[in-house]
Amino acid sequence: MIIAANQPYFLPYIAYWQLINLADVFLIGDNYAYMKHGWVNRNRILERGKDAFFGIEIVQKSVNRYINETQVKKTLFPKKLKTLVHNYAKAPYFEQGYALMERIFANSETNLSRFLEFSIREICSYLGITTKIGHTSDFVGNNKFKREERVYDFCHRLGGDIYVNPIGGQKLYHFDEFRRRNITLKFIKSESRPYKQFNNEFVPGLSILDIIMFNPVETIQEMLQEYSFIEAPVK
Repeated sequence: MIIAANQPYFLPYIAYWQLINLADVFLIGDNYAYMKHGWVNRNRILERGKDAFFGIEIVQKSVNRYINETQVKKTLFPKKLKTLVHNYAKAPYFEQGYALMERIFANSETNLSRFLEFSIREICSYLGITTKIGHTSDFVGNNKFKREERVYDFCHRLGGDIYVNPIGGQKLYHFDEFRRRNITLKFIKSESRPYKQFNNEFVPGLSILDIIMFNPVETIQEMLQEYSFIEAPVK
């Protein structure tokens, strides 16, 4: 069984969805500390041919709270939809992307983790991703462990023998340590193709929303398979 986990992010880039799609179970890290100036409540979209931040506001930001203890400030949502109109109205799949964001912003949930989970599930549905989604908070006592020990714990509880992590975790997790726990560790490396963004020079690494605005679902589903693994060398 393949297990993957990550904090809930707002409209993350394609590698996040590749990670969810390849897993049998994907865990939302809802009882991890909220990080200021991170990617939990913001991402990047295209604005006048360049990347620009696009996010949701938080009530009383604090690193002393878990993500599932943090609240969303929703008063600017109508303005954010106007921002999407301004920047993407002429994109070929604007209607689909805009309708998706209307549904996400119409959600009455103010808890940050649950709001982000709703957005993740909506985008998974749009892309045809059927992976089972759970939460790290479902595992009582898991948050008492250290970082990598949390992973060992929920993998063992779920019966997972493969754990796939984003490529940024290479300095945090080590193949031998996972092997000692009878878990195969892999890192996913996204290799998604460039795509046309109006007539501008391609800006990589933007939110999944940018991909949705410029590509049909069938093409995005192909992109979900465009990755490789970094694995431990065979001994």
